[in-house]
Amino acid sequence: MSEIRMTGEIRTDYDCETTGLPAERWGEAVFKVGDEEIVLEVSVETNTIVAIMVGDEASWKGTLEGFKKLLKGEIQGR
Repeated sequence: MSEIRMTGEIRTDYDCETTGLPAERWGEAVFKVGDEEIVLEVSVETNTIVAIMVGDEASWKGTLEGFKKLLKGEIQGR
């Protein structure tokens, strides 16, 4: 059996919760808003990589440290 390297959780305001979703290398959460898809992907293969995609037009992918800098406004998104 493969090693569990991260777990995921999804929670909503309808008191729905799924916890302990095991992953060896990557996981993603997909939210659909109308015709748009918002995707958050986390990979833990070598370094922790975070990717965010909104439809086909907008995306960002980088290290966890880079994502923290993006959120703090220290770097600009692509």
